[in-house]
Amino acid sequence: MSDAGGTGPTAPSERIVALDALRGFALLGILIINVRVFAMPEATLGNPTVYGDFTGGNYWAWFVGHVFAEQKFITIFTLLFGGGVVLFTRKAEQRGQSVFGLYARRNGWLVVFGLAHAYLLWYGDILVAYGVCAFGVVLLRDLEPRTLAGLGLVLVAVPSLIEGLAGLAMDPAAIASTWRPPDAAIRAELEAYRGGWLEQLTHRVPTSLRRQTTGLLGYTGWRVSGSMLLGMALFERGVLMNDRSTRFYRRLVAVGASSGLAVILVGVWYIEANDWGAGVALLWRQFNYWGSFALAGAYVGLVMLYCRRRPDGPVTRALAAVGRTAFSNYILQTVLATSIFYGHGLGLFGRLTRLELLGVVVAIWAVQVPLSVCWLRYFRYGPLEWLWRSLTYEQWQPLRADQAEKKRRQSVDSEPVDESE
Repeated sequence: MSDAGGTGPTAPSERIVALDALRGFALLGILIINVRVFAMPEATLGNPTVYGDFTGGNYWAWFVGHVFAEQKFITIFTLLFGGGVVLFTRKAEQRGQSVFGLYARRNGWLVVFGLAHAYLLWYGDILVAYGVCAFGVVLLRDLEPRTLAGLGLVLVAVPSLIEGLAGLAMDPAAIASTWRPPDAAIRAELEAYRGGWLEQLTHRVPTSLRRQTTGLLGYTGWRVSGSMLLGMALFERGVLMNDRSTRFYRRLVAVGASSGLAVILVGVWYIEANDWGAGVALLWRQFNYWGSFALAGAYVGLVMLYCRRRPDGPVTRALAAVGRTAFSNYILQTVLATSIFYGHGLGLFGRLTRLELLGVVVAIWAVQVPLSVCWLRYFRYGPLEWLWRSLTYEQWQPLRADQAEKKRRQSVDSEPVDESE
């Protein structure tokens, strides 16, 4: 795509707002799909026909979520994490700091947070995968963007290859048992999450362990690492910083949306034409797997264009506030959702329809967005962002906005990292 013929790059302050707004947009969108994992048996994420009503409005709630949200927002989030690898290490190098020492502590603590999140709260954690994969991709940060993108695509393709070979080699009965678990397994999961915290461990612990071992080696690690490398390339090219022309982003929207939606919709037609049969399950996954990258690119273009048009608008600022507190908001989504659905809270696990779950998503957004805006009026970072930074630099960072301003006045070099990270 040519970058000629459009407007020039935006001001640096607008680029930072656009980056944060894109992160906030992705974080909020992730909940559209994650709420299904919070609220329903795990198998429904792959095969929605195994549990709950799948007709009328509930079918369309699934359809809209699958086509427009599933894997799209988490892909954007992962791209941004990859861009953050470049930004963090570059700033450390400019300050003459020990890059790998800081980076090891940063990602080591992320893994610790992720393990606590997965085993104490929710098995769907992504932080462990991010922390582990980041140790590898940082070694490639000095490669040319074209090389980063090429390697990223190769890594992303590995799960497709693995699933293709598995489809040829696996016993069809084994695929069917995963695609449509026995009723007893569904009932056991319902009972676990409608029970107290100790009862939930019977499902959460083995599921988290599986996701962090065989799941990481066979699927998540490849896609996450590849997406991070793609994000590093896009960051270097200025795509994630709103540093390309308007014409570029318009083309990104047009090409990404048309190609992505076409592939995803063909996938929906394919699985329904085969009556959601286990024999085509692994192949069906590939349509959304690849189409999500194209549609995620379109979303990036849309957010950049909107931020360029309304850099100081209330929507842009609200999304940026959520983006600046994304770590805290990610965990807050888990705390709120598990309090609604699990037995230690309202115990609504498996009791709400897919259409009703969209109402829960909106309700959680209604808490997170204004809370993020209000928090940043008084504090520089989200609470978990502050803790993470303090642990990374092994010194307490100023949390209140007035404290940070005072420290900046005392010494220009006193801040190791700015908000753009």
